[in-house]
Amino acid sequence: MHMTNRIARRDALAAIGATGVGALGASAGCLSRLTGANVDLPTTATAQFRGGLERRGVYPSATVPDTVERAWARRDLNTGEHTAAKASPVPVGDGTSDAGGVGDGSDLLVPGDAGVLWRVTPDGERVWETTVTSASRGIHGTPAVAGELAFVGAYDGVLSAYDVATGDAVWRTDLGDAIGSSPAYHDDVVYIAVEYNDPSGAMFGVDATNGDVVWEDQRITDHPHSTCAIDRDAGRLVVGSNDGFLYAWTYPGLEFEWRFETGNAIKGPVAIADGSAFFGSWDAHVYRVALADGSEEWATATNDLVMSGPSVEPETGTVYVGSHDHNLYALEIDSGDVRWRYDAGSGENRIVGCPTVTSEHVLAGSYDQTLHAVSKADGERVWTAAGVGRVTSTPRVVDGAVYFADRASEAYIEDGTGKSGALYRLDGDA
Repeated sequence: MHMTNRIARRDALAAIGATGVGALGASAGCLSRLTGANVDLPTTATAQFRGGLERRGVYPSATVPDTVERAWARRDLNTGEHTAAKASPVPVGDGTSDAGGVGDGSDLLVPGDAGVLWRVTPDGERVWETTVTSASRGIHGTPAVAGELAFVGAYDGVLSAYDVATGDAVWRTDLGDAIGSSPAYHDDVVYIAVEYNDPSGAMFGVDATNGDVVWEDQRITDHPHSTCAIDRDAGRLVVGSNDGFLYAWTYPGLEFEWRFETGNAIKGPVAIADGSAFFGSWDAHVYRVALADGSEEWATATNDLVMSGPSVEPETGTVYVGSHDHNLYALEIDSGDVRWRYDAGSGENRIVGCPTVTSEHVLAGSYDQTLHAVSKADGERVWTAAGVGRVTSTPRVVDGAVYFADRASEAYIEDGTGKSGALYRLDGDA
């Protein structure tokens, strides 16, 4: 493991005397064991951001109605003005089994930039609400759920585990100055990108049962806001950073392998398929890079920077990704050629969040306070649904219902006269 000298706060948080996997991190900022964690966790997550470790954002069995109407909205979720993509709802279970003894598997965990984490039933009732952080930017990452526990990072730099049934904090570990990414869970370890103020960053592996740091690498030279992805077949863990590099380690060995340079920040999540990493850069390109050696396989230019994380569907040979140029692109997976593009609207109508791909549709939010549903086959608009603020979260389809979150309205941010950001449920229009 590579380590470099950082500011005093970083050194205090990361003062691990050993290197590599297995260096237990009691000295690395673990705050407390709040209720203990005597749990037997599954090897793979029950649910996590973009559907799994590969972050593909594709749900082939999910279906979306051809017309929709709003079933409900639950406000006071997002109240801040930070323009980054907001956290997204994630199902507690698989939609059929009981998860935690309250509600059912169709319940959602919903984090917000107000610093709260909710468990919400399909009817929009809150099973519980807990305050995760008082940091001004709250929570932007989406939780990973593994059996009884949910893991979430916040802009105070703390990674926490919560009891899914009760909302009680199980452990909290202070890792750095900010966490804007989503955690990845596998085999009793939570992997997360962490930011420091100097600016710099690190990747951490944290014991999911007790919050101890078991691995860290602090070679990243700018804020890593990107969400990591893991390919167990290719044996790679990758993450992007604001320094413009994509970093790769072996997995599960966690030895550093290579880094790939783009022309600007990599802020969005990375997706993995067919032995390659797919991601966007603020240099206005979408990239495909070989996981084996970090070589560029293709780069496709858009007309503005790319913060959106690609959705990758090997079955149809398509990569779907948004851009600040207000287009949603469908790219050929092998060549990067544009198959179709959907124009969400002119001007500053950016597509910042990640698209969600279902059996026949692609869902993507935009800056014009709108969620768009387009045909996966040809990119034609199917319907739109309005929020009150910019829709930068990643939508999620659970049991045929579409859930998404938006930012607070401009009037709310300016003087409190408008509406706060909300979680919305859309159903088929009867």
